[in-house]
Amino acid sequence: MSDRPDAVDRLFEQCPPTLGTTEVAERLGVSAKSVYGWLRDGLIPGYKIGTTWFVITDELKDTLRKGANTRRDTGPVVVIQQE
Repeated sequence: MSDRPDAVDRLFEQCPPTLGTTEVAERLGVSAKSVYGWLRDGLIPGYKIGTTWFVITDELKDTLRKGANTRRDTGPVVVIQQE
């Protein structure tokens, strides 16, 4: 891997090592509700203490890199044939 920062590094420049859901939402341009859903569904890594979620910045960056433009399994495929 290159030592040059990629787009994900630039997106999280000057971020602390851990982020709350609001900071993740702001960085990614989505709602906090979306972030809570992703955390609940395990799409992004996070740690819950009591009622508060924390996201480790480097883990989130790794997850974003792994998911870049990859097709995800969406379940069974239904094929409808015309008669």
